[in-house]
Amino acid sequence: MEGTKPKRCGSKNILVILGFLFGLAVIALITVGLTQNRPLPENVKYGIVLDAGSSHTNMYIYNWPAEKENDTGVVQQVEVCKVQGPGISGYSQNVEEVGYYLNKCMDRAQQVIPKELHQQTPVYLGATAGMRLLSMESSALANRVLTAVKESLTSYPFDFQGARIITGQEEGAYGWITINYLLGKFNQKISWLRLLPRREGPQETSGALDLGGASTQITFVPINEQIESQGNSLHFRLYGKSYDVYTHSFLCYGKDQALRLKLVRNIQDAENGLLRDPCFHPGYERDVNISDFFNTPCISKDEKSFPFHRLQVQGTGNYSACLQSVQKIFNTTYCPYSRCSFNGVFLPSLQGNFGAFSAFYFVMDFLNLTDSSLENVVTKLQTFCSQPWDEVKAQFPNIKMKYLSEYCFSGTYILALLQLGYGFTENNWKHIQFMGKISGSDAGWTLGYMLNLTNMIPAEQPLYPPLSHSTYVFLMVLFSLILAGVFFIGCYAFRKPSCLQKVAV
Repeated sequence: MEGTKPKRCGSKNILVILGFLFGLAVIALITVGLTQNRPLPENVKYGIVLDAGSSHTNMYIYNWPAEKENDTGVVQQVEVCKVQGPGISGYSQNVEEVGYYLNKCMDRAQQVIPKELHQQTPVYLGATAGMRLLSMESSALANRVLTAVKESLTSYPFDFQGARIITGQEEGAYGWITINYLLGKFNQKISWLRLLPRREGPQETSGALDLGGASTQITFVPINEQIESQGNSLHFRLYGKSYDVYTHSFLCYGKDQALRLKLVRNIQDAENGLLRDPCFHPGYERDVNISDFFNTPCISKDEKSFPFHRLQVQGTGNYSACLQSVQKIFNTTYCPYSRCSFNGVFLPSLQGNFGAFSAFYFVMDFLNLTDSSLENVVTKLQTFCSQPWDEVKAQFPNIKMKYLSEYCFSGTYILALLQLGYGFTENNWKHIQFMGKISGSDAGWTLGYMLNLTNMIPAEQPLYPPLSHSTYVFLMVLFSLILAGVFFIGCYAFRKPSCLQKVAV
C-alpha cells in the first residue's frame, strides 16, 4: 500500500547490543589507560652533608631516587644553608657553642625533608683544612670539637653517620666527582638518533681545581702517563666505569694561609714595624699583631723573632711587584720526579679541561674575569690593584672590608698558583672553566661525597606500573579493535539494512 513505512527487522536489538559493546570498549580503554599511567608514589631518599671549612660551614641537602642507577644514586641538591659564624675549628676554645652554631641550619633541614623520612635520612659532617691544621696543632682540641659536633647533630631526628676530618686527597677527589657528575661525564644516555650509545671513557672527564681558605686541590685523570707518586693516586668506580685519578692537596696554600705565608716572608723588609705591601690598594692600612701570624702550623714557630710586636701594613697597589712577592712562597727549585708542581710534589702533564670552583670562582667572578683570556686577566689585575682604596670602597659599599681589601692579593695569588704552581699558560688557559653552580647544584666536594656514599645505601625495588608493558599494549590493541569493529558493524547495519522492506504500490 502506498505510504506504508519501511520495516527494520530487529533494529532495536542490534542498536542495544552495539551500544553496549561500544560503551564497554570505551570504559575498558579509559580504565586501562588511567590505571597504567597514573602517577607513581614519590620514592625519594634524602641526605645531608655539612661542609665544615676553615672559614665557615655550609649545609647541603640532597635527594635521589630510591632505585639507584648503575649502583650510584642520581643525586641532586635541593637546599643549601650557610651557617653563621667562623669554621668549627674557631670553636676549639668554646666547644659548648658549637650546638647553637649549627641549630639554625639543622632546623631548616627538618622543614625541607618530609617528616616521615627524617629517621632514614643520613647526616654527614666533613671537616676540611681548618680542622686538619687544628689536628696538627692539637689532636685533643680537634677531638673535642668533633665530639661537640656529634652531640649536637645526634640530638636531631636524622640518621647521624659521623663527623670526621676528611683528607686533602678525599676533598680533591670528591670535588672532581662533583663537577664531572654535573657536567654529565659519568652517566651517558643512548640517543635515539644513533644505533649505539656514545662511549665516553675516563679521558673525557674534566679536571678539578679547588681553592679554600687553608688548602688548594688539583685533581684529574692522566692519560697514558704513570702516576709516579702513589700517594697521589686514587681509584673510583662510578656508573659502571673505573677511573684512576691523580689528586694532591696543598695544605697551607689556601688563599688565607697563603697571605700569611707571604706577609711573614715580607716582614723582613718592614722598617720599624711598617710594611709597604704592593698586594693592597694605595691608601689601604691594616694593623696586625705579629703573634697572629704564628697561631697556625703553616708557619714555623722558630721564625718568631722580630724587634716589634705589631705590624702596620700600607698598600702601594702594584700588581707586578705583588706577583713577584707571591711567587716567593712557591718552591720550584726541587723536584725528585720527572715533573713537579711546587714544593717537590709530582704533577702529571695537564690534560683536557679543568673546572675551577670555590674561591677560584668567587674571586674571579668578583673581578669579572671568569671568561677572560690570560692577557685580559693580567690587564684587569694591574688596573684593579692600582685603584685607590677610597675609590674601591665607594664602588663596592656592600662587601665586607676584609674580603674587599684582599681581592687584589687573591686574584694575583690565583694567577701565580695556576701559572707557576700548576703550569697553565696562555695556550691552555682557555681550558679552565670557572664555575659556581651547575644545573642548580654548587660545585664543591660535598655532592661528590654524597654520590660516593650512596654506593653504600641499599637500593630499593623500583615502583612499576600495575601492568607489564606487553600486557598493557595487548589490552589497548584488543579494546581498540573491539571499538573499531563495533563502529564498522554499526555503519554497515544501518546504512544497508538487510531487513528493510520497501513496499511498492
